[in-house]
Amino acid sequence: MPKLARIFLFAAAAALNSACAVVTVADAAVSVVATTVKVGATVVGTTVDVAAAGINAVVSDDDEDDSGKQKE
Repeated sequence: MPKLARIFLFAAAAALNSACAVVTVADAAVSVVATTVKVGATVVGTTVDVAAAGINAVVSDDDEDDSGKQKE
């Protein structure tokens, strides 16, 4: 095989391998961002649920007495 053909083949193989590496790194970065967003949304949702429960506990509706019957 001529020397120029070997160099071209090596350069082509190196370019293909680096392209695969770029795709793999980009895919990993997207996965990390998506996981971070998902965890952040879960934390915000839990915080809202806890805050709503706290507000409901503080501002309770006193329409029912201890016997379970409604006041009139």
